[in-house]
Amino acid sequence: MESNPVPERRHPRRVSVLGSTGVIGRAACDIIERLPGELEVFALAAGSRAHELAEQVLRFRPRVVALADATKQEELRERLGVSWSGTILLGPEAVEQVAGLAEADVVLNGVVGAAGLRPTWRALRAGKPVALANKESLVIAGEFLTAEAARWGGGILPVDSEHNALFQCLLGQPRGSLARVVLTASGGPFRERPLDTFGAITASEALRHPTWTMGPRITVDSSTLLNKGFEVIEARWLFDLEPERIDVWVHPQSIVHGLAEWVDGTITAILSRPDMRLPIQSALCHPRRLPAGLPRCELASLARLEFHPADPQRFPCLSLARRALAEGGTAPAVLNGADEELVGAFLAERIGFLEIAEGLERVLDRRPAGSAGSLEAVLEADRWAREEARRV
Repeated sequence: MESNPVPERRHPRRVSVLGSTGVIGRAACDIIERLPGELEVFALAAGSRAHELAEQVLRFRPRVVALADATKQEELRERLGVSWSGTILLGPEAVEQVAGLAEADVVLNGVVGAAGLRPTWRALRAGKPVALANKESLVIAGEFLTAEAARWGGGILPVDSEHNALFQCLLGQPRGSLARVVLTASGGPFRERPLDTFGAITASEALRHPTWTMGPRITVDSSTLLNKGFEVIEARWLFDLEPERIDVWVHPQSIVHGLAEWVDGTITAILSRPDMRLPIQSALCHPRRLPAGLPRCELASLARLEFHPADPQRFPCLSLARRALAEGGTAPAVLNGADEELVGAFLAERIGFLEIAEGLERVLDRRPAGSAGSLEAVLEADRWAREEARRV
């Protein structure tokens, strides 16, 4: 989805960082710190990490802070003391409140999981550009949210490295000239592991991603390639593409992040080192490109770049994501909700690695038909999927 460019301003661009204590939030704060005069932290929002949030507040001096876990408010206030006098918002709705603040110029949503949906919606309703790292928002409510973005004029700036790459490739190009897009995947830690040993995969093995540093759930999803399946769904709504024009290639080096193949046979690609700060900076600074002292991509030092089609036998979760996209309605929301529960069970060693895909398929098979035309319908499908996943 092509967003409206963020208008140039004389003051630094004010950023609300949602999920500020997570991997994406910390990387976003690093980028803001690297670009003084261009970006500044307006608001920070976190879930329960009061200690880390207090450190960020004292470092970046935002005007507003939100902490979803109100039981940690005393710890937060004690650590802040009297050295900061901004506004503190508390409780489950606090993150959503921050997302809708009128004074921010852009909202970065780094919240993990379906919990990021309502903040995305609130920011779009406020007419804000949303630098979106919370892929679940578009997975479970893509049709609804892209309509909201068009209605209120803020737009969505993708932060996922693959979608940010495609965003750059497609910007300003007529869709009629596009043959297909390709999302790349590292293949995770098991791309060469013998299939007959998958039943013995442990949580600690699944968390050893070869190229990226991410949170536990997305790391496990990358090992099953369901994360890439979610990105196919995300790309469908971001760029208004038919599913058959979205391919996935395994690219172990994680240097090429996205490719656009045109009808004349040429290909446009975005290459960079696997560093999430690069797509975050691209989204926060769009349409400008600015030097921030990040590592450069030295192509001459690379021995080779490999590309392979994704093996459906090795990665059945990718096929399940395509199935959910084809079924439409609430199927993607059901897939995501069930996955959050099943991955949690796997990390807690209550189920095995192979049972993630098996459980997802069983939940999809039992899904009641339903439209995803409203926020309430999507959230109800998410609730049902979690309960059903716990049962299976």
